[in-house]
Formats: sequence, C-alpha cells, structure tokens
Amino acid sequence: MLAGLIELRRSGDEGLVAQLTSQLKGLIASGRIDKGRALPSSRQLATDLGVSRNTITYAFEQLAAEGYLATSHGRRPVVTADGGERTDGAGAATSRLRRSKPRLSPWATKLKQTDWPMSYLALMRPLRPGHGDFREFPNEAWARCLRRSAVRAGKRELGPVNRPRLREALAQYLASNRGVRATADQIMILPSAQAALTLIAATVITPGDDVWVEDPGYPGAAAALRASGARVVGVGLDEQGMQRVPGLAAPTLIFMTPSHQHPTGRLMSLARRTEFLNLSRPGKTWIVEDDYDGEFHYDSRPVPALQGLDAHGRVFYVGTFSKAMTSDIRLGYLVAPPALVSTLEIAQRHIGLIAASHVQEALAEFITDGHFLAHLRRMRRLYHARRDHLVDSLQRYLGEVLSVEVPSGGIQLVARLKRGTADQAAVKRLVAAGVETRALSSLSLGKPRDHGLLLGFAAWRENEISAAVRTMASCF
Repeated sequence: MLAGLIELRRSGDEGLVAQLTSQLKGLIASGRIDKGRALPSSRQLATDLGVSRNTITYAFEQLAAEGYLATSHGRRPVVTADGGERTDGAGAATSRLRRSKPRLSPWATKLKQTDWPMSYLALMRPLRPGHGDFREFPNEAWARCLRRSAVRAGKRELGPVNRPRLREALAQYLASNRGVRATADQIMILPSAQAALTLIAATVITPGDDVWVEDPGYPGAAAALRASGARVVGVGLDEQGMQRVPGLAAPTLIFMTPSHQHPTGRLMSLARRTEFLNLSRPGKTWIVEDDYDGEFHYDSRPVPALQGLDAHGRVFYVGTFSKAMTSDIRLGYLVAPPALVSTLEIAQRHIGLIAASHVQEALAEFITDGHFLAHLRRMRRLYHARRDHLVDSLQRYLGEVLSVEVPSGGIQLVARLKRGTADQAAVKRLVAAGVETRALSSLSLGKPRDHGLLLGFAAWRENEISAAVRTMASCF
C-alpha cells in the first residue's frame, strides 16, 4: 500500500505538497515504485493519508510536469520514469553526488568546521533549552494583528525595509523596559538574532581580526564570527560572567550576554560592565550585547542593558522575539551604533536580511495595543514558577548527582555533575529516554572547562517537568 511508504509531518516549515512530491520522487528514483505502475487515485490516496484531495492533485501535477508521471482525465496516474534514470531523486546517483567533495569558499569551509551542537530530536521533548512555551502565546490577538496588516498591505507604499511603526514601538519599549538609549532610526528589523550577528560580522570584521567570546558561550556567535574570518578567542567566566584577561590586547569585537550569561545565567556586575566599556574604543573595539532573554527576570528588578551605559556608540544591542513570543515569529532586531547605521542598512539590503513588512506592521500593532507587555507579564509569573519547580524537582530526585545553579531570570538553567565529566554520555542516555538536554561541555570552544546539563524550564508545564526529572533520575 503506497500510503504505508509515505510519512507526512503536519508541523514544520515544509508544506504537505512539497513533502509528498519529494517522497514520491524518492520512491520512484529508488525503484520502490516501478515504471508503468498506476498510483492510487487522488481521492483514494487523500483518504489513506488523511489530507485534502487538492494536496494530492497538486503533487501529481508537479510530478507530471517533471516527467515522473503520466496523467489523463479520469485515469489513475502512471509512473513513467525508471528508478536510477533520474539523478535528482533518492537513488544511487544522488548518493554519489552527496559523497563527492565540492570546492567550498573560505566562508563555507569555516562554517562547516564550526561545532555548533544542534538538537538531537526533530520534535521538541522536555527539557529542551532555549525555548519559551508557544502553547501559552495569545494566538488570537496575534492573528487579528496579522489579518489587519494583510488587509492594509495593498494600500501601503513599499517604503523602507525597516518599518517606521515597529522601529518607534521598539524604541519606546526598549527605553522603558531595558534601559536602551537609541532613536528609532538606529533600530534594524531582521529575520533573527543570528541574522544580526551575521550582519555585524560582515560589516566590521576583517579576516584575521581577533574577537572575544564567552567560554562556554553561545555557539551561534562563534559560528558567525569565525565564518567571517575572525580569530575567535574563548574567554573564561567567573561568578560575574565574562572575565577581563590581563595583558591581552583589546580585540576588534567582544561578544557577550551580560544580562543572563549563556549558558550559565550569571549576571554581569556594574563594575565588570564598566570595565569592558572602558576597554572598548569607538571604531576600534566594538561590543555586541546579546540580550536574548532579557525580558525575563524573577528575583529582582531587571538590570538595564549594557548599551544604556554606553555614551560613545561602542555597543551593538541584539534582541529577538522568538523567546518572548514564539519561534514562528522569525523576527530579531539590532540597535546599531549611530556611526554605523547607514552602512548597516546598505549591507542589510545587499545581503538580503530583510523581514516581511506585513509581519513587522502586525508586530508594531501587537506592541502598541499592549498585547506584548501583557503577555510578558503573564509569562514572567509562569516561568518563575516553572523555574522553581524544576529546581525543587532536581534537588529532590537528583540532589546527590547534580548541583543546580539557580539563575535570577531567563528560560534555562545549568545543573553541574557532582562526579565525573561524562556529560555528553549522560545527554545521549537522556535523549534515548525522551528527555532532551544539552551537554555543557559541548558549548566550550576548546578543552571543556565545565561539565553539566543545560535544562530548559520555560517551555514545559509543571507536570511535564516532574515526569522528565523522574525519567532523568532513572538514567543516572
């Protein structure tokens, strides 16, 4: 039965038609569906797969256009291609092409060499770090904003790629909630925070330049900076976060997460922030402040952004909406130093790091109508309780194995191994049991300085956290 050979994912970026077309190509090219075989009717296959008939019809039409099928009115489609005749399917020809070693650019070579540990599981499992709870997002309010923006799209002029309404709304929000000092025209709207790092690296890094990053730290920053040709130097941490290394010459750029150090959650003190600002020089040493989850503080008043202390235009401030809202928003932003605004805008257009204008307009309305702040206030209370529940559960079931560091905010925490350094082996056991975490040692640039587990708490309800911790206890 053909339906038994096809597996369609209802979530993800790839649509059902594209999935079905790709999988049918692969089955034909591999010879699992022979030339001359008649496929089920669109009605029958739609029933078997539980999708609309249009989905099947569109896939058949695409395959017919590419020469895989012959179709005629009132008849079932017939396979016209032999397995192995096509080189764009999943057959041996494709395997040979994938095994070949193409010549890569220096940029791509450096990018492939960067060890950025990605998720082990395609679907989210407790306690994957780095995510908020999309189930708690006010989808109806967001949908109304999107619909109104889409209706108005035909009446809007093309305008700038960074929409003025969203820039103004963000400037007001960041000033009052994060202590950021910037005019609206310093704010650039991008597809993600990672896009902001790519844009910064392309603009200010010359191959061979030294850059400092936290170690352990956010691997996406090291990837973007190393791919630009920079010499990435990992700088160790203490209780205040990134340390100043005596005797080491100031680099071209310093990347840091001072509000919640990634991954430890440590807060950089005012004295340490001032020390790094005094080290930097406009036009010579830049600081990139990644405030990836700065909206979430639980035990004290939020500490203002490092950017707000900068009186000389030395700091790039990077943020994202994927933690505070939902990862599907696909929007980040960059507050640029005044001297670099025009250059960055030109680079943004030429690299193509442009966010959809109708989404920008919808987000501007979502913020100005108060939905964003209302959602943040609710999620702070919820995530605070989830953090405390995870800490209590870990101490109850795994207190003899793990030492928990309780962060003052954020959406994840570190639990260090009390004995041994086999955190990556522990992660593999946990993943096999259905609990997704990340090894702290995998976030180090060189020889691991720390061993433990990075655990997310924001995306998971208390009953899910309890079940996950009990599963963890059975794995140690």
